[in-house]
Amino acid sequence: MRVHFAGAGQCAEYVARRLIREGHDLCLMDRDEVRCHDLEEILDAQVVVGNAMSLKDWRRAGLDKTDLFVGCTDSDEDNVLACLIANELAPGALKAIRLRTPEFSAWDQMLKRLGVRVDRVIHPETDVLERILRVLNIPGVEDIRNFADERVKVFSMNVEPDTILAGKSLRSLRREGVLSTARVSLIFRGTELRVPDIDDVILPGDHVYVITTREALEETLTAVGITRHERLREVFIVGGSELALELALALEAQRVPVKLFEQDPRRCEELAEELANTTIINANGTDQGILMRENIEGVDAFISLTSNDDANLIASLLARRLGVDKVIPLLHRLDYLPLAQRLGINTSVSMRVKAADALFEFIRGGGVLSVRTLGEEAAEAIELDVPQGSKYADRKLSEIVLPPGTLIGAVVPPGMPAQMPEPETVINAGDRVVFFAEEDAVHKLEVKVLNRSRR
Repeated sequence: MRVHFAGAGQCAEYVARRLIREGHDLCLMDRDEVRCHDLEEILDAQVVVGNAMSLKDWRRAGLDKTDLFVGCTDSDEDNVLACLIANELAPGALKAIRLRTPEFSAWDQMLKRLGVRVDRVIHPETDVLERILRVLNIPGVEDIRNFADERVKVFSMNVEPDTILAGKSLRSLRREGVLSTARVSLIFRGTELRVPDIDDVILPGDHVYVITTREALEETLTAVGITRHERLREVFIVGGSELALELALALEAQRVPVKLFEQDPRRCEELAEELANTTIINANGTDQGILMRENIEGVDAFISLTSNDDANLIASLLARRLGVDKVIPLLHRLDYLPLAQRLGINTSVSMRVKAADALFEFIRGGGVLSVRTLGEEAAEAIELDVPQGSKYADRKLSEIVLPPGTLIGAVVPPGMPAQMPEPETVINAGDRVVFFAEEDAVHKLEVKVLNRSRR
C-alpha cells in the first residue's frame, strides 16, 4: 500500500516505522528541512520538504498515486486543507485526518455534508480522557483497555514483592483460583518481553498484562490484590489545557472535588467561566510548597497535563513522594513512556500513541477491529473478526498452531459473553478473537486469521 503523510512529527514517524516494517510504501511531507533530513537518515521512505497546503508540492510528492492519505500535522486547518487537496488529486484513496479541536465531531459531520471524503477523523484527546477516567480510582493499575464492545477487559500492573502474583507460576495461580477467570497474556521484565506459557513464573518487578471478561473484572482485580476506591476524595489537575478542562467537567459530573492549577491568569478566567464546582488556583502546580499548602496529602489522584513533559514527569514523581496513590503525567515524547514506567509511575498517557493506534486500526482495515500498542512498540493486543474460510475457523484451540510470539487472549462469539481460552474452545467464523503478539509477529497473525497475502 502507498501511504502519504501530511506532517512528519513524532506521531507520523512512530506509525511510519511500523508500517515500513510491514512492507508499506511511504511518503512523508513536512516544512521543516532539518526534520526531513533527519528522517531520510533513519526511514526507508520518501521524505519531501514541502507545504501540506500546496497543490504543487503534493503533485511533486506523487499524491495522485496514493492509496491512503493521512493528515497529521500540528494544525487542524492544515490537515483539513491537505485532505481537500487529496480529494482533488486522489479521489479514490482513503483519507484520515487528526483533529485537536473539541468540536471535531461537528467538523466531521460538516465535511461529510460538503461532500469532502474523510473516512476517519482521529481525536486522541477523547481516548486519553476516557483512559484517565477508567483508572483514576484504581491505584496500581496502569490502564484498562476494552475490546469486543467492552466484553473483554485488559489491565496492566506492576508486580510488587508482597503481592499474590510474585514468585508464582501461571499454573499454580490457576490451580489456586487466582486466575480462574483471567489469563496473564504478556510479561515485561525490564526490556525483555515474554509471551508466557503455563509454567512461566512471575517475578517481583515484572509488568504484566491480564485479560479477563467484563463480568469477572472486579473479581480478578480483587484476586490480584487491587482495591478500587469507591469514591475519590479529591483530585488535583495541573495545567489548563482543553483536555484538563474536559477532565474537570467529567469529574464535576461525578461530584468529585477538583483543584485545577494554571499559571496564566487569563486562562484561569476562561476556565472559571466553564467550571462551576472546580477550585481554580492561579499558581504553579508543580511547586512542592504550593501543593503542600493546598493539602495534597488528602488527594487520591494527581494528573499533570501541561505541555512540558519534564514538568509533568517531575510533578508526578513529587506527588508520589507526597503520598498520592494515583499519579498520571501526560507525555508527548515517546521515549519518556518507558522511563516513566521504570521510575515507578504506573499510568502515563500519550496523545501520539492513541493517535497511532487509531491509525493502525484504520490502515489495516478489513477484519482488524481494534489495535492497542503495548510496551512502547514491543507488542500489540489486536482484535480480529474471523472470516469464513479462515485457517483458524471451526477449529479447537488445541488444533491451532499460532505464529511464534503470539497468544490467544479471548474468544467472543456474536452476541455472547467472552470466553477465556481453553484447549477445547472452538473458534467459529464470525467470532471476535483478541490476540497478543510481539510486534514482528502481527503481520503473520493477520495473514493466517484474515487470509491476507503478503504485501
